[in-house]
Amino acid sequence: MWYHKPVINEELLQSLPNLKIVASSGVGIDHLDLKLLASHGVKVSNTPFAVSTDTADMGMALMLASARRLVEGYLMAVSPDTEYFPAAWLGTEVSGASLGIVGMGTIGYKVAERAKAFDMKILYHNRNRRNKEEESAVGAVYCKKLDDLLQQADFVLLSVTLTPQTHKLIGKRQLELMKPTATLINISRGLVVDQDALVEALQNKVIKAAALDVTYPEPLPRDHPLLRMKNVIVTPHIGSATKKTRLVMMENMTESIQAGLAGRPVPNEVL
Repeated sequence: MWYHKPVINEELLQSLPNLKIVASSGVGIDHLDLKLLASHGVKVSNTPFAVSTDTADMGMALMLASARRLVEGYLMAVSPDTEYFPAAWLGTEVSGASLGIVGMGTIGYKVAERAKAFDMKILYHNRNRRNKEEESAVGAVYCKKLDDLLQQADFVLLSVTLTPQTHKLIGKRQLELMKPTATLINISRGLVVDQDALVEALQNKVIKAAALDVTYPEPLPRDHPLLRMKNVIVTPHIGSATKKTRLVMMENMTESIQAGLAGRPVPNEVL
């Protein structure tokens, strides 16, 4: 499967009685009915480790771009109407700021490693707490309650898997807990955020800005308010979009398919 295609449903599975494995690109599996596939004896694999480095890089890129208003600055610099650069045109400091990472899996931890180089104060919320050695290596402080992280962080970065538990994890109440100077960064899935609540929060200055590599749907309707806001950066779900990573993803999928057909243990099998 590439870009969630083809759609795996009962009709397709009935038409493919010899199907052994579905190898899905990327880390997310929210587009797959795992119980349905298991009922047909079909294994599933994904490519979680191949995408982690580039997606973490993308998270940092979005944070820096939003904080330093790079898109706005570029448009100002190249505009034919620009006659001078205003001295009071300012961004937000990243170095020394607090970063709250929601979802400290492989990607979230790699973000923390990068943020440490910016002397950021790192908070994280996760289903399972990392061990003390891992926390110490990046200087991360565990927040058992998401609310505690939201109230303290200057930047909140979402790096969770989309599940029924994380669907609209960030809604109106959570946004109101954030600082009015805070920025929300989403590199997970669009449905982790209640987009209507996010639009309202940005319009009413409940939070300062948002940087989104994922939305729902993708792409957004061309008249969507998020596309017209100066304090929002939207990119086209390109967290893993580098030549090297896409090649490794395809190699991982091929290895899983070969293993599945040969009856060997499947690398990166989703259980």
